Amino acid sequence: MMKELFRKRSIHVCVVNTGGCNGCDIEIVACLAPRYDIEQYGIYVHNNPREADVLLVTGPVTLQWAERLKEIYEKTPEPKIVVAVGACALSGGIFKEGHVVGGVDKVIPVDAKIPGCPPRPSEIIETILKVAPKAIAMREKRLKNKDE
Repeated sequence: MMKELFRKRSIHVCVVNTGGCNGCDIEIVACLAPRYDIEQYGIYVHNNPREADVLLVTGPVTLQWAERLKEIYEKTPEPKIVVAVGACALSGGIFKEGHVVGGVDKVIPVDAKIPGCPPRPSEIIETILKVAPKAIAMREKRLKNKDE
């Protein structure tokens, strides 16, 4: 109860790297640094998908990661918003000729896409803030239904 009260207007993000060069992950880490400080916008990063409203997925989905990504998606509570970060997550990028399934949308539904190799931290933050109202509204609806 208390936890939900404090989470009411914040967005909780889980970062999932499904393979790749880690360039997008470095940009996500930059979002946490003082220059961008995503927490000032109410965005918090978790390593547990069960605590997340949004999954930020980076890298091409490798053959090894396809089933794991589905499992992580299933563990994520509603609203299950997925943001594909970077060219590899969108299409497989430079790895598309390798042992990859392709982009994230080949495995799980994607709500927002951030192109770039890698995308700038400001673009990542902007996209999370764009999906935030949907996440908050769906979470509030879920909580209201739980109370009834």
